[in-house]
Amino acid sequence: MGTREHKESAPKAVTIGIISVSTSRALANDESGHWIHRQALAEGHEVLFHQVIPDDSTTISQTVGEVIQKFKPQVLLLSGGTGISSRDVTIEAVRPLFSKELTAFSPLFAQLSFRQISSAAILSRATAGVVGNTVLFCMPGSFKACKLACTELIFPELGHLVRHILIG
Repeated sequence: MGTREHKESAPKAVTIGIISVSTSRALANDESGHWIHRQALAEGHEVLFHQVIPDDSTTISQTVGEVIQKFKPQVLLLSGGTGISSRDVTIEAVRPLFSKELTAFSPLFAQLSFRQISSAAILSRATAGVVGNTVLFCMPGSFKACKLACTELIFPELGHLVRHILIG
């Protein structure tokens, strides 16, 4: 079966969790998270969870584990904490949880980012992987970066990704 057939037989709507990682934002001013939430609903998906948590490795890994255990989202979208400062620990917190890493996400996102922000794209460590039966994406916290990742890479493949998880 080819990609076209896979996408045609994929779920049209999936369940999503959203976690924004930030030392400066709260849920009320989480522009990226709120945009992801609105866009997911507009595309017919169900948002099960949306929270802002601090940029702390233990908090991030525990929250990811708890959200997956309690809400069982098919997709978990994390924004923030993917840069290179000492406070940016999202990747270190979630990568050990991956049973599989979606290694094409990072270079594709970097290529798209390069078109928008030139060589500054090398500062992003966006990544994605599978944790249990959940596909997890880590993207930068900036609004433009979240919108780029979601519209160009993540949302077009949600059903397709979930289909592969469901068929095992």
